[in-house]
Amino acid sequence: MERRPDENGDVVLEINSSAGNGDTNGADAGAARGRSMSFSQAYKMRHRTPQARRLFCKLDMQVFTAWQTAVLSFQSLGIVYGDLGTSPLYVFPSVVLPGADERDFLGILSIILWTLTLMSLVKYVLVVLRADDHGEGGTFAIYSLLRQHVNFKGSMPVQLTRLPSDLHLRFHSKKKREPSWMQRLLERSTTLQSCVTYTVLLGTCMIMGDGALTPAISEHVVMLTVVILLLLFLFQQLGTSRVSFSFSPIMLVWFASISMIGLYNIIKYYPPVLKAASPHYIYYYFARNGAAGWEQLGAIILCITGAEAMFADLGHFNKTSIQAAFSTVVYPSLILAYSGQAAYLIKNPADLSTAFYSSIPGPLFWPMFVVSTLAAIVASQSLISASFSIIRQSINLGCFPRATVRHTSDKYEGQVYCPEVNYLLMVLCILITVGFQGGPEIGHAFGVAVIWVMLITTALMTVVMVVIWKVHALYAAAFFAVYLVIEGVYMSSLMNKMAQGGWVPFAITAFFLVITLSWTYGRKKKSEYEAGHMITGDELAGIVARSARMPGVCFFFTDLMNGVPPIVRHYAEHTGCLRELLVFVTIRTLPKNFNSGVATLKMDYNKTLQVGNRYKIE
Repeated sequence: MERRPDENGDVVLEINSSAGNGDTNGADAGAARGRSMSFSQAYKMRHRTPQARRLFCKLDMQVFTAWQTAVLSFQSLGIVYGDLGTSPLYVFPSVVLPGADERDFLGILSIILWTLTLMSLVKYVLVVLRADDHGEGGTFAIYSLLRQHVNFKGSMPVQLTRLPSDLHLRFHSKKKREPSWMQRLLERSTTLQSCVTYTVLLGTCMIMGDGALTPAISEHVVMLTVVILLLLFLFQQLGTSRVSFSFSPIMLVWFASISMIGLYNIIKYYPPVLKAASPHYIYYYFARNGAAGWEQLGAIILCITGAEAMFADLGHFNKTSIQAAFSTVVYPSLILAYSGQAAYLIKNPADLSTAFYSSIPGPLFWPMFVVSTLAAIVASQSLISASFSIIRQSINLGCFPRATVRHTSDKYEGQVYCPEVNYLLMVLCILITVGFQGGPEIGHAFGVAVIWVMLITTALMTVVMVVIWKVHALYAAAFFAVYLVIEGVYMSSLMNKMAQGGWVPFAITAFFLVITLSWTYGRKKKSEYEAGHMITGDELAGIVARSARMPGVCFFFTDLMNGVPPIVRHYAEHTGCLRELLVFVTIRTLPKNFNSGVATLKMDYNKTLQVGNRYKIE
C-alpha cells in the first residue's frame, strides 16, 4: 500500500494485494493490483434527483416501485399514525364547556378541522417532510442538513467534523448560488450557531419526552396499562417491519370503523355539520366563550398529537408512503370521525364527557370497544420508533453517549432498534402512568410536549427555507408568522396548565438534556485537548527512535482529522514500545446514499487479520 498526493494535493492510496491463501490468480490478481482510492472523491456526494421523480432506497439507490410504496404506506399506519389516528378517543371528552350548544360544537369542530389541515396536512405533509436528511427526519435531521450548508465554527457543544471536501455536500442545487443573507449571518455569528444548536437539542429532548408520554396517555386503567406497556416495549426488539405488520391491520380496521360511524352520525343527527369548515364559526366560539373557550384549546390541541411523528419516523419508511397514507386514509377518516361526534353532540350535548363511546351505535358498541382498546395500544408505538431514530442521529453527530443500535431490516436502513433507549422509555412510561394514575394531568403534559416540538420545528424550518431552499424572505417570514401565531395561541393556553401536569415534559427534557450536554461537553473538551497537544513530526520521530518496536498493529481512535493525537505520547511513555504498524482512525458518518467506490476488505466474520499476510481488496 502506497500513500501519495495527487495533482490536486489530495491523499491517494494505491493498494497492491492478493489473497493470503494464494487463491488469487489471473484476472482476479490483476484486478487486485493497482487499485487507487482518493479520499476527497470518496467523500464527494452525487447530486440527488428530486424526490418527485425518483424515490431512492437508503442503501443501494433502489427506486421504490408503486407496490413497495403501497406496502410502506400500509406499514406506516401501525407505526406512524397510531397516536394521531386515535385522537378522537379523547379530544371532545377532554373539553369542559358547560351549557355548550350547536354553535359551540360547530366552533370546536371548525378549530379541529383547520388545525388538522394547517398543522398536519399543510405544514408536515407538504412542507416539513421535504426537509429530510437523506431519508431521515426529526429535529436532528434538520440540524444535520443545516450543518452541511452552513460552516459552523467556534466553541460549539457539538463536535466539528467539517472538511474542505464537505463542500461537495451541497446537493440541493446543481447551480452555484450566492449564500443567502441568513447563511452569511449564521456563519459570522457563533452566538447564533450556538442558539440553533441548543434549540435543536431542546427539540430533540422534547420529542424523547413526548415518546415517554405517548404510551401513558393511551390507557386509563393503571395496572392494565402497566402490563400492556411491558409487553409493548418487549415487542420492540422484533423490529419495525414485524411490529408494523402486526399493528397496521388493527389501525386499518380502526380508520374504517371511525369513518363509517362518523358518516352514520352525520347523516342521522346533523347532515350540515361540515359547514363548520367555514372559519367564522371559530369567531363565534371565542366571541361567546371568551377565556373559557381559550382554556379549552389545551384539550383541542390533542387532535394533532402524533403529527410530529410523521417527520420523526421518516427514516423507518419513505416520504411518499407517509404522505400517501395520511392523504388517503388518515386525514379523511379523522375529518369524518370528528364531524360525526360533533353532529351527535349537537343533538346530545349532555354526552360531551363520553362523546366517542356515546356516539357509537348500540349494536357496534362492544366490537368498537375492542377495536378502540387495541388501537389505543398501537397509539403508543409512533414516538417509540421515532425515539430510536433520533438517538441514532444523535450518536452519529456525537451528541449522545454511544448506545446499541440494531438494524432490524435488510431492506430499509432506517429501521433500527435501541435496547437501552427502549427500556429507559419503558421505565419512564410506567413511572408516569403510576404517578398520575391515568388522570388528566397526562393529557396536559402531552399537549405541552407536542406544541413545543412544533414551535421548534417551525423555527428550524424557517431557517431551512432561507438558507437551503432559497425561498424568498417574505414567503419564509409569512410561514413563520402564520404558524407562530397558531402554535403560540395553543401554547398560551397550555402554559396555564403547568401546575396540572404541564411540568412533566420539561422535567423529562431536563433529564435528557443533562445527558446530552454532559456528553457533548466532555467530547468538546477532549477534542480541544487533542487539538492543543498534537504531536509534531519531529516529536513523533523522537518517540519512534527511543521506543522499542513490537510486532503487530495498534489502532488509535481520535476525533482529529489531521495530525497525531497525544495518546501516542502517553502510550509510548507507559509501555516503552510501539507496534510496527500504527493506524489512526477517525470515524465519520456519511450520508446513506453515499457511494464512494472505495475498495473494501472481504473476510469471514471469525477471521483475524494476521501480520505478514496479504489480503485481497475487492
